[in-house]
Amino acid sequence: MGSLDHEEELIALAESNEAILYINGIRHVLPNGLAHLTLLQYLRDLGLTGTKLGCGEGGCGACTVMASYYDEHLKKSVHYAINACLAPLYSMEGMHIITVEGLGNRRNGLHPVQESLARAHGSQCGFCTPGFVMSMYALLRSSEMPPTEEQIEESLAGNLCRCTGYRPIIDAFRVFAKSYDALYTNVSSASTPGGDFVCPSTGKPCSCGSNAVTNRTSAENVTCGNGYKRVSYSEIDGSSYSEKELIFPPELLLRKTKPLNLNGAGGIKWYRPLKLQHVLDLKSRYPDAKLVVGNTEVGIETKFKNVQYQVLISVIHVPELNTLIVRDDGLEIGAAVRLTELLNLLKKVVAERDAHETSSCKAFIEQLKWFAGKQIKNVASVGGNICTASPISDLNPLWMAAGAKFRIIDCKENVRTTLAEDFFMGYRKVDLTCSEILLSVFLPWSRPFEFVKEFKQAHRRDDDIAIVNAGMRVSLEEKDGKWAVSDASIVYGGVAPVSLSAPKTKHFLIGKSWDKELLQGALGILKDDIFLSDNAPGGMVEFRKSLTLSFFFKFFLWVSHQMEGKQSFTEGLPQSHLSAIQSYDRPSSSGIQDYEVMNHGTSVGFPMVHLSSKLQVTGEAEYADDTPMPPNALHAALILSRKAHARILSIDDSGAKISPGFKGLFTSKDVPGSNCIGPVVYDEELFATEIVTCVGQVIGVVVADTHENARLASRKVHIEYEDLPAVLSIKDALQSNSFHPNTERHMKKGDVEWCLQSGECDKIIEGEVQIGGQEHFYLEPNSSLIWTMDGGNEVHMISSTQCPDKHQKYVAHVLDLPMSKVVCKTKRIGGGFGGKETRSAFIAAAASVPSYILKRPVKITLDRDLDMMITGQRHSFLGKYKVGFTKEGKVLALDLEIYNNGGNSLDLSFAVLERAIFHSDNVYDIPHVRLRGKVCYTNFPSNTAFRGFGGPQGMLITENWIQRIAMELQKSPEEIRELNFQSDGYVLHYGRQLKHCTLHQVWDEVKASCDFSKAREAVNEFNLHNRWKKRGLAMVPTKFGIAFTAKFMNQAGALVHVYTDGTVLVTHGGVEMGQGLHTKIAQIAASSFNIPLSSIFISETSTDKVPNATPTAASASSDMYGMAVLDACEQIKSRMEPIASKYKDKSFAEIARACYMERIDLSAHGFYKTPDIGFDWVTGMGNPFRYYTYGAAFAEVEIDTLTGDFHTRKADIVMDLGFSLNPAIDIGQIEGAFVQGMGWVALEELKWGDPAHKWITPGFLYTSGPGSYKLPTVNDIPLEFKVSLLKGVPNVKAIHSSKAVGEPPFFLASSVFFAIKDAIIAARAESGYSDWFPLDNPATPERIRMACADDFTKPFAISNFQPKLSV
Repeated sequence: MGSLDHEEELIALAESNEAILYINGIRHVLPNGLAHLTLLQYLRDLGLTGTKLGCGEGGCGACTVMASYYDEHLKKSVHYAINACLAPLYSMEGMHIITVEGLGNRRNGLHPVQESLARAHGSQCGFCTPGFVMSMYALLRSSEMPPTEEQIEESLAGNLCRCTGYRPIIDAFRVFAKSYDALYTNVSSASTPGGDFVCPSTGKPCSCGSNAVTNRTSAENVTCGNGYKRVSYSEIDGSSYSEKELIFPPELLLRKTKPLNLNGAGGIKWYRPLKLQHVLDLKSRYPDAKLVVGNTEVGIETKFKNVQYQVLISVIHVPELNTLIVRDDGLEIGAAVRLTELLNLLKKVVAERDAHETSSCKAFIEQLKWFAGKQIKNVASVGGNICTASPISDLNPLWMAAGAKFRIIDCKENVRTTLAEDFFMGYRKVDLTCSEILLSVFLPWSRPFEFVKEFKQAHRRDDDIAIVNAGMRVSLEEKDGKWAVSDASIVYGGVAPVSLSAPKTKHFLIGKSWDKELLQGALGILKDDIFLSDNAPGGMVEFRKSLTLSFFFKFFLWVSHQMEGKQSFTEGLPQSHLSAIQSYDRPSSSGIQDYEVMNHGTSVGFPMVHLSSKLQVTGEAEYADDTPMPPNALHAALILSRKAHARILSIDDSGAKISPGFKGLFTSKDVPGSNCIGPVVYDEELFATEIVTCVGQVIGVVVADTHENARLASRKVHIEYEDLPAVLSIKDALQSNSFHPNTERHMKKGDVEWCLQSGECDKIIEGEVQIGGQEHFYLEPNSSLIWTMDGGNEVHMISSTQCPDKHQKYVAHVLDLPMSKVVCKTKRIGGGFGGKETRSAFIAAAASVPSYILKRPVKITLDRDLDMMITGQRHSFLGKYKVGFTKEGKVLALDLEIYNNGGNSLDLSFAVLERAIFHSDNVYDIPHVRLRGKVCYTNFPSNTAFRGFGGPQGMLITENWIQRIAMELQKSPEEIRELNFQSDGYVLHYGRQLKHCTLHQVWDEVKASCDFSKAREAVNEFNLHNRWKKRGLAMVPTKFGIAFTAKFMNQAGALVHVYTDGTVLVTHGGVEMGQGLHTKIAQIAASSFNIPLSSIFISETSTDKVPNATPTAASASSDMYGMAVLDACEQIKSRMEPIASKYKDKSFAEIARACYMERIDLSAHGFYKTPDIGFDWVTGMGNPFRYYTYGAAFAEVEIDTLTGDFHTRKADIVMDLGFSLNPAIDIGQIEGAFVQGMGWVALEELKWGDPAHKWITPGFLYTSGPGSYKLPTVNDIPLEFKVSLLKGVPNVKAIHSSKAVGEPPFFLASSVFFAIKDAIIAARAESGYSDWFPLDNPATPERIRMACADDFTKPFAISNFQPKLSV
C-alpha cells in the first residue's frame, strides 16, 4: 500500500460529505465536533426525553430505541433494538432512529403496542416503559411473521422493571404472538362489536364497567387469565400496525454510504472507513486507535473506567470484516459480524447440514442464548468480544475448545493465522501487535463422534456475565471394541486472568476409554489443573472450583448420552442422571388474577388503569431529569471520598479549575447556613470538613456547563488522606462496640429465662441468621433541578423524592432561609421503594449551595454507579436466637438479639430496628418473648428505608428458626407454622390484642388453591427419579402492621378545588411513584362527587400547596391522603348541598356554576390523623399500628444441584386487602413486591470491600450497576403466577373498607427462599446429610450449589460451608 495517500483521500471524501441521521422521520444533519456524544445524549438534547438514562451501561434497557438501515446485500431495510446509552452518535450516521415519540402520542393516538401495554396495567412508575415499548416494537418490525411467545419474552430480557413484576407486560405483548388465534382489529375501542364494556383489567367483555356504575355498591368476582385482545398483524414493509407507521426514509435508500472523518471534544477523532485498506492505513497512522462496532465494551471503559481513546475507527461498513461464508470445511466469520447475525447463521447451518458437523455450532447457539440482552447482541461484534479478552468471555472458551483459527492482518496486508487457544496472552492481552487487527474467525465443522459442549453459570440466567463458563470438546474413536479419546480440549473462563485450557486433563484423557474410570481420574487431575488462590479477584473461590468439576461431570454424562446406542458403547446413563444434562428451556409464563369488584360510587373499587399510563407508554410523562434546562443553567457533580475512614489532609482543586466548562467548586466553608443535616438527628455533614467516614461521602460539589464536564472536573480534584481504622461489618461493630448512640431497644413478654430453664421445653435451639442487604434500584436515578427567584430571595426545585418536605427542610437549613421561601415540587418519580424518602435530600441540598451563591439554575442527576454507592440500601441484619419448644413443635420461648447495619449516620436505622422488633413474631403465638436490638455504626454510606422497613428482616429471622424446628422434629415447616398461628384475641408481645385476624383464611385459601398435599407428593416423586435436579416447595404467611411507628407522622393534608366547568383539581402531600396513589386518590374524589374519573386531575405534589407533608411511605399513603381528600370533598359537598338539592336534575358542572354565582367557596383543605395509635417504649405497651394486612404464599422451585441454578415453577399468593380501592393496581403491587422480594431472597447480592471480600478495596461497593448487581428479569418470574384477593372481608379501619398493599406482599417472596431450601434438603439427603444447615439470603447459585454438598464440593468445602456475605 505504500504511502498514506488513502488517508488523505478519506479526509477529502469526509469533508465533502454530510453526516445525516433521521430521527422519527425527520432529517438531522450532524455537525462536526460531536464524536464524544452517545445517541442518547443527542436525543435528550433534542428534547426527545422519552428515551431514558437508567444505567449508562446497556444493562437496564430504559434507553432502548430502534435503529434501521438499508442492507445492500439483502436489498431491504433492517430493523433492530439498540441501547442508545452506548451507541456513539456518529455510528448511527445514515440510519433511521425511531424513539418512543415516533410511535404514537396521547393527542394523535397510541400505537397498538403502547395501547396494549397501557390497558394491561403494564406500567407503574413508567420510567422503564418506553424501553419495553421499543423492544417490542423493534421485534415486530424485524419479524417477517408474528413472533412466538418465547421470542417475545426473549426480546425483553435486556429490559429491567422494578415495579410491575413483569407479568402484565408479558400479557400486554402476548397479544402480538402468533399463538393467539382470535383476531380483533379495533384495539383502541373500549367496547366489543356488540357494544359490551371491555374490562380494563382483563380485556374481556364484562359488566364491571359502564353497566355497574349506577349502583351504589356492587360485588363481582373477576378472574383474569392471560387473554388480552389480539391485535391484527399485517405485513406492510416488514411489519406494520398503523397507517401512520414511520417508513424508512427514501433519501437513505438512494444515498451512497461515504467515509467519515469527524471530531469530538477533547481531541477525539472518529473515522468510518469503507474498505479494509483504509482501516489498515488508519491503523498504521494511529497504532493506538480503537476499532469499534457496537461500542458495548469501549463505552463501558470510557464511562466507568476513565479510559480515554483519542482515535476511534468504526468498521461496521467494511465488507472484508463483515463476511459470513459457509465453506466445505467450516465457517468463515468476519471480525465485525454482529452476534445476532452470527446466531442467525448458526441456526441456519444447523438446520441444513448433517448433525455431526454442527456440534460446535449448537454449542455457540446455546451460549449466545444467555450471552446478553437482545440490544447488546444486535450491535456487539464477534471480533470485539474476542479482542476484549475478558477472562469471563462466554465465547472465547468455545472458540478455543472448538479448534477455531483467527486470521490476523497487519498494515502491510500480511495475513497470518493462529489457533484460538494460542491467542490469549494475559489479562485483556492478545496476540496482536499495534499494527495488526483481527480479520476473521474460522470455525471448522465438527467430525463424526466429535462432541462440543458449552457451559455457563452466572448469578442470573439471562443477560448476565459468567461466574464460570467452559467450552469442552472430545473426539472418540473405536479401538479394540472400546471407544477411546483421540483428541480433547477442556477450556474454562472465570478461573484465571485469561480463558484457561486444562492441559494435564487433556493429556490424561487422550487414549483413555470413555468410562467411569476416565471420569474419576479426570476429576482428580482437574482439581490441580485449575488453580484458584483463596483471595482470587471475584471471590466465590470454593464455588468456582466446584463448578469446574461439575461442568466436566455434566460433559461426561452428555457425551455418554450422545453415544448411547452406538455399537460397542457400554457406558449407559442411569435414568436419574438425565437431569444433569437436560438444558433449561423456559416455557412462556402465565398468570391468573382472581378478585372481587366491590365498587363504591362512580370509581372506587373498579380496576381502572393508572392515570398516567398513556403518558408513560408514549414517553410523554416527565420526570425530574426530563425538565428542560433553563437559560444559564449549570450541571453539578459531587466530589466524593475515596476512603472508608480517614482524615482529610489537603484538597487540591487546581486541576478542576482549568477543566473545560468549569464554573465553580464549593465545600463546607461555602455553605451559607448549617453544614449539619439529618432526618432525625443532625449527625451528618453536608460537606465533610475534617474526617470522612465512608467511601462516597460528599466533600464538595463542582458545577460546569455540561454534565460530562462537571463529572470530569470533579475527578480532577485531588485529595490527600490519612487512613483511620474502619468498621466494615456488623461483626466488626460487635467486636469494637461500635453502635449509634441511644439506639438500644428492649421488649419482653412473659418470662423467657424461667421458661427455658423450667423444663417445659423439650428442645432448645440456638443459632445465628445473617440477612443480606438490597439495593433499591429505582430505574430513575436521583435528580433535582434548583433555581433562585427574586435575586435569591426564594429557592424553587423540582426533585425526584418521596418526601418534598424533607428537601424543603434540608435546603432551607443549609441556605439559612425560612421554609416559607423554599418550594419543592414533584410530579412523579421513577420508583422509590424508600430509597428516596430521606437519602435524596442531601443531594438536592448539595446542589442548592452553588445555585444560591451563583444565582443560577443547577441540575444534579446522579450516574447509576454513584447513586448505588452513596445513597444507602436495605439494612443487612444479624439475628442471634435461642428458641424453646415442645416435641410436638409448639414454640414456648424466644430470646432474640438483632443488630442492623446503620452505616455512618443514623438516618432511619433506629425506626427500622424498631419495626424489625415489632415483626419478630411474624404470625406466631409465643408465650415468652425477650427481644433486644442495637443499631451498628459502620464505615459505609448510611443505610435507609426500603419496602418493608425492617419488617421483612425480622420475619425472615423468625421463619429461619421455624424451619429449623421442623428439621429438628422431622416435620414439615408448614405443620410447625399452623400449630403456632395467632388468632383473634391473641395479645402480641407489645400488648396489642389482635382483632379481625384473617390469617387462617388466607392460609387455608392458598393451601386449597395450590393443592398443597398433591404438590408435595408430586415434588417427592420428581426428586425420587432425578438425582441432579431437585424440586422444593414452601408456604409462608405474613402479618404486616400499617402505620408509621412514629405517631406524629400519621397525618395527612389535601387541597381540593372544584372549577365551574365541573372539573376538580386535587393536590395532596403524597408522591406518585408508580404505586397508583394518584389514581386511587382520584377515584376517591370522583366517587365522593359522583362524577367520572376523567373529571379529576392531580397535577403534582408541592410544598406550597400542602405543607409539612409526611413522606410517601409505610404503605399508609392511600389510607391517609385518601381520607384527607375525602374530608376536603365532603366539606365542599356540604357547602354545595343547598344548591344541589334545588337543582337535582342538573349536571355537576351546572351545580358548580350555580354555587359560584351564589359565592359559595368551592375550595377546601382536608386533613386526617390516624386515630387510636401510639406506642410507649418505656412501658413496652401500645398500639403502634392501625391494623394489619395478612397474606400467604406458596412457591415451588427447581434447582440444578451441580451448578446452583434455579427457577421458580409456581407461585400462588392470597392477600387480604379488604375491599380494594382498585384491584388491578393492588394486584400489580402484589406481583411487583413479590418479584422484588424474590430478588432480595435469591438474586440480589451486595458486595462491599469488607472482611468477607478482601479482593475489593475497603469500603467500596463492587456491585454498583446492573452489570454486577442482578435484579430479576422477565425470565425470572414464576412460570405460573397466581394472585388472589381474599373476598368478603371489609376492613373497618381504613377508607372505603380497603387495606394497604405496598409493603405487605414483599415478605411473601420468602416462600421461594424456603422452597429452595426444601429442594436443597432433598439434594443433601442423596449424599447422606440430614442435619440442619445454614442458608443465608440471597440464596444465589453459589449458596445453593455449596449447600448441595456432594463429591464435587467435598474437596473444597465442608458440608455446612457458609459462603461469604456482606453484612
